[in-house]
Amino acid sequence: MLRMESENGWWLITHPDHARLAGDFAAAWGNERFRRPEPRARVLKGIARHDDGWAERDAHPSVTRQGRPSAFSTELVGKYSAFEEIDIEDYLAVRDRAVRTIAEEDAYAGLLISMHTYSLLTEHADRATIAPEGLVLLDAFLARLRGYQGELRAAIAADASLAAEAKTEQAMVEHFRLLQACDNLSLLTCVAFGEQAHLLHPLPLKDGGTSEVRVLPVAERHFRLTPWPFAEREVEFSFPARHVVGRVFASSAELAAAFAAAPVERLTVRLSE
Repeated sequence: MLRMESENGWWLITHPDHARLAGDFAAAWGNERFRRPEPRARVLKGIARHDDGWAERDAHPSVTRQGRPSAFSTELVGKYSAFEEIDIEDYLAVRDRAVRTIAEEDAYAGLLISMHTYSLLTEHADRATIAPEGLVLLDAFLARLRGYQGELRAAIAADASLAAEAKTEQAMVEHFRLLQACDNLSLLTCVAFGEQAHLLHPLPLKDGGTSEVRVLPVAERHFRLTPWPFAEREVEFSFPARHVVGRVFASSAELAAAFAAAPVERLTVRLSE
């Protein structure tokens, strides 16, 4: 779950809905300067569905020890911590499901999700917030994930429907970085981040170079991107969210009931050049 503070409670966005928003960003990505992703359908599938494994967990939201919704929030942008708030074994099972569910349908999309997962849990995870027994589980998970990536790469290499260029390590890394970029832009949106940020990696240009994309907040859920990666000079996207009233909840059951009773509404984000 992702949470955005409101005047009297929280907007809650599920991981799959956040990922669909990332997929919408990726579908609009590309202009005279920035390259569009190819193979398009398979890359967009990996981006839009990279958090499908969270659907069951997000259907039953829980609270932190402080009684707030247990969710990604503005305080966690740029970090990957708070592992003390979660069951690491359950969390890794969700991450594994997120990779394998899509990989069983499409090895290329699945590999991108696995690269995203591996990056989160190696380059960005704060191991200091994980108990020693949790680190044993994490390291075993990462070893299995590396082995599974080898299987996916072999399937991609044997896939006659893919162009040779799409099978190169450079292409797959570029597509992984686009997933990371669109994921991060969606995270910034879903928590209404109010500080300057960037989209994590240098992204590929048509001239063979790369460029980092900076993100500057203009107003709530309105950002200016520099340099501009979309064809239109301004774009607007919508995404589903549910609003729950109250800052803290007595129990996870109380929050889950409020979430289930809340209607699904549509919020918007505007991106400008």
